[in-house]
Amino acid sequence: MVFNLATRLCAEFFGTAILIMLGNGSVANVELKGTKGHNSGWITIAVGYGFAVMIPALMFGPVSGNHINPAFTLGLAFAGVFPWHEVLPYIIAQFAGAMVGQLIVIACFKPHYDLTTDPNRILGTFSTISATNNKLNGFINEFFGTFLLIFGALAITHSPIFEKGNQGAGLIGVGLLVMVLVTSFGGPTGPALNPARDLGPRILHALLPLKHKGSSQWGYSWVPVLAPILAGICATFLYKTIFGL
Repeated sequence: MVFNLATRLCAEFFGTAILIMLGNGSVANVELKGTKGHNSGWITIAVGYGFAVMIPALMFGPVSGNHINPAFTLGLAFAGVFPWHEVLPYIIAQFAGAMVGQLIVIACFKPHYDLTTDPNRILGTFSTISATNNKLNGFINEFFGTFLLIFGALAITHSPIFEKGNQGAGLIGVGLLVMVLVTSFGGPTGPALNPARDLGPRILHALLPLKHKGSSQWGYSWVPVLAPILAGICATFLYKTIFGL
């Protein structure tokens, strides 16, 4: 079934909002003071973000393709398999969803934001941070993490198994891919792997009057935007060149 653009944009909005609610919600549960999951560890975040991608994929994959990531949308457009006139509406829906999802996380964890005095822990529930304050390392990490995400997602969703009626298993596989990427590549930066996931919440971090929030680290903010976009374009071109789309 082919859905009209308005319906697909709604799917992108809700899918990205759910991504941020479940993903950054898991980060907030670990990082913010006084939560029941405080200091429960990186695996909690990895599982949270894996399901944060898996659940919207199962809900909206057949509707909009469940891009929920400008890097994926732009990669498909540059490869000639997604219409350019729909790129900007998709990206706007993704950013709007990311910001609404982050607002819901803030509302749910507001007392814990007030209790938390470490500004890096607060920013970490919004956006990514370089663990070594190294933009080059952050760029490399975000590039190859996103490359694996986009290339892997294309391979999973275009595999013969997926095309033989096992779409659900394929979409679960994409969620597991994100889970292992966060587990494996998460140490240096977070990671973002998605410009909307990082920049939308970072804008809110800058605007909202949270206690102890500190800097929004705008000097680093271009890294989790540019690196995933370039990686998405490269991964999509490579996959299309070798395997076709």
